[in-house]
Amino acid sequence: MLIASFPAGPLQTNCYVVAREPGAECVIIDPGMMATESVVQIVEQQDLTPVAVILTHGHIDHVFSVYDLTERFGVPAWINDADRPMLSLAFDRLGMAELTGMCRQLSGGADGLTEPADVRSLPESGTQEFAGIEFTFRHAPGHTPGCTLVEIPYAEADVPIDRIVFSGDVLFAGSIGRTDLPGGDHGTMLRTLREFVLDLPDSAAVLSGHGGQTTIGRERATNPYLQENML
Repeated sequence: MLIASFPAGPLQTNCYVVAREPGAECVIIDPGMMATESVVQIVEQQDLTPVAVILTHGHIDHVFSVYDLTERFGVPAWINDADRPMLSLAFDRLGMAELTGMCRQLSGGADGLTEPADVRSLPESGTQEFAGIEFTFRHAPGHTPGCTLVEIPYAEADVPIDRIVFSGDVLFAGSIGRTDLPGGDHGTMLRTLREFVLDLPDSAAVLSGHGGQTTIGRERATNPYLQENML
């Protein structure tokens, strides 16, 4: 398995490129601000062929470069239907003047995002194959209405991990995603944590939208937001 990642843009959003091996097809996950050049570099260095862009949710720091990359590689973008409107969000609706100005500067003066020509709906739950890899999806709202946990199997010798979960901004090492942003709902987030996050096995590695990697076992034991008194 080949998983390349880097923190993109001023908000340091983790972008991932996933393939079975060098020279194979690949999937791009959460290409945020200033992500295009680094994704292209990884694709060229590893001789990869992108087949899809998968978005864990629609916040601008996770989707900013999706139009550029889908146009460049001629591939569809996949997102939960509830977050699809964010793909054409006007920057003045972000509610933060500094972020609005930053987005306009990075986009060359545009007033908002442009939805890709080919946008497809992620399943609410279930599996689908991309790039020869079986992806499992779990609709996990709370941070946004359309947040999705993206899971793939993982098997490497001498590594006590059997799957990888790209958690977006649902779960971080030692924390969880905010629910005070537009579209967030704290009660819904608590249900997601109880029913979907804690249902994952301890052997699942977590690659989140910001910060370092962790495991479900570690978070179950140490993350204050996953303790019974918080849920």
